[in-house]
Amino acid sequence: MKTIINTEKAPNPVGPYSQAVKAGNTLYISGQVAIDPLSNTIIKNNIEDEATQIMKNLENILKEAGLKFDNVVRT
Repeated sequence: MKTIINTEKAPNPVGPYSQAVKAGNTLYISGQVAIDPLSNTIIKNNIEDEATQIMKNLENILKEAGLKFDNVVRT
């Protein structure tokens, strides 16, 4: 069984795919870009700000699935 995971705390996908899909006990998260979901703007000041936003987006997707970074075993 698979479950689609979406949260408004991460940017909407820019294509025909989901933020994440849970299949059994495994969560597959789609590739992320440095978009702030609140303002819907791309963060492009510097690589540090971009990476920080991407990590926030990933964290929010994990939270929506009831998980956290400690649960990640492969990137």
